[in-house]
Amino acid sequence: MITGNNYIGSNLSDKGTKTFFTFNPITDSENSWQMIEASESEVEAAIELAADAAADFAKVSGADKAEFLNAIADEIMALGDELISTYCAETGLPEGRAKGERGRTVFQLRSFANLVAEGSWVEASIDTAIPDRTPAPKPDLRKMNIPLGPVVVFGASNFPLAYSTAGGDTTAALAAGCPVIVKSHPMHAGTGELVASAIIKAAKDTQMPDGIFSNLNSAGIEVGVQLVKHPFVKAVGFTGSIRGGRALLDLAAQREEPIPVFAEMGSINPVVILPEALNQRTAEIAKTYAGSITLGSGQFCTNPGLILGLKSAELDTFIESLGTEITQLESSVMLHPDIHSAYESNKETALDGPEVTTVAALAKEVPVNYSQQAIATVNGSEFLINPTLHQEVFGPFSMVVQCQDTEEMELILLNLEGQLTGTLIAEETELEAYEGVIDSLQNRVGRLIYNGVPTGVEVCPSMVHGGPYPASTDSRFTAVGIHSIKRWVRPFSYQNWPDALLPDALKNGNPLGIERLVDGETTKKVL
Repeated sequence: MITGNNYIGSNLSDKGTKTFFTFNPITDSENSWQMIEASESEVEAAIELAADAAADFAKVSGADKAEFLNAIADEIMALGDELISTYCAETGLPEGRAKGERGRTVFQLRSFANLVAEGSWVEASIDTAIPDRTPAPKPDLRKMNIPLGPVVVFGASNFPLAYSTAGGDTTAALAAGCPVIVKSHPMHAGTGELVASAIIKAAKDTQMPDGIFSNLNSAGIEVGVQLVKHPFVKAVGFTGSIRGGRALLDLAAQREEPIPVFAEMGSINPVVILPEALNQRTAEIAKTYAGSITLGSGQFCTNPGLILGLKSAELDTFIESLGTEITQLESSVMLHPDIHSAYESNKETALDGPEVTTVAALAKEVPVNYSQQAIATVNGSEFLINPTLHQEVFGPFSMVVQCQDTEEMELILLNLEGQLTGTLIAEETELEAYEGVIDSLQNRVGRLIYNGVPTGVEVCPSMVHGGPYPASTDSRFTAVGIHSIKRWVRPFSYQNWPDALLPDALKNGNPLGIERLVDGETTKKVL
């Protein structure tokens, strides 16, 4: 049941005076549930509760955290049809997408549960003492990862489940032992409250400290600003626009104690198509990419918004085929009127650029809030000098750049901003001849794809979902997969500490039975 209230720890609260409604883009009308924006006092209460809970939560065992995370997964599934129908009403996305994203969210929770139950993720390292070493004795040093403290997570507009309330940021932070305060996304605040209720129930049932999770509503920026600026908050997770992520990054840097902001922001995900592949598979590539560009109305951070090829008759044929294919596909609803409006505006800005040619644009009348997909093309020389064309158009749009030669292609790639993904469409026989292009592409991205599409992010340990700025604020970390837990911890050393007072991960007897680096050797042995 959606109350519209805020969760301050395990308690529902409605002290705020500002209210808002979420929006159904298919019916073009507000949903019936009224959300109450968190007041300043409620934000303060949530932060103080999280800070009070941090020390106790940091000491919760991996086994108990695993039980908690699995319980969240169970409770999300127990929400049943109400969660799915609310998700669809707040996004316009189909039931199949809702159930698929719910499955991904549950899988993430169980993956982190397995990780913390096993325990080796803390990267325990032990260098034993050598008291008789000369000229100076060597102390006993033991290191492991410990949680940063309270984390603020901002929900993402395009993934109400997998990147929001119980999404990857929240799950990784809870697994690390960090209390989490979610600033719920106003476009799907009802979905957010339902998921928050599942987390709270799981926390109660598994006897977690109160305050390790809160969920705050807000339609404006005030709540987010208060959260990021508060001295008790130790890190921020964000998925969204470059403008939003950069604002949070700047706020965090201006604090008396700066804190990390792990933001996954914009990306146009360049695709390079090499000549031989184009010669052999023009129609197939065009059809595949038309589907990828329009998937989910193009509302994925991995949408292929830029395609590069070498000028040729074959590239001309590909561009024509891509235009034909994309206009044969049905349009689909976008997440919100504001997102639809921004897409149309940004698309028109790109299409109106100097030397830009519109290849194809869906011209037929579509229902309100539905996207109209488009393909444009431009010469490499113009693309290089027009930074506006380098910016993301969030929606079903892609720009094909016709490069004069490989040198121009390399130059374009090297002048791109950081990206989440780069894709190479090629035949294996031509890879060696284009080594410079491949190196240039790799330099700008976090994930390199061969003969595929960038849309679709597999949740597994080897996935990197991040990249050079502004794809993410720190390219050393991924926002997807179990290794994303590393964002929410810091290394900590104990020197000459009594064994009985050490965390179990560092004790001589290795009571957790985990792998540790002991005097340079990876082992599970007892000291």
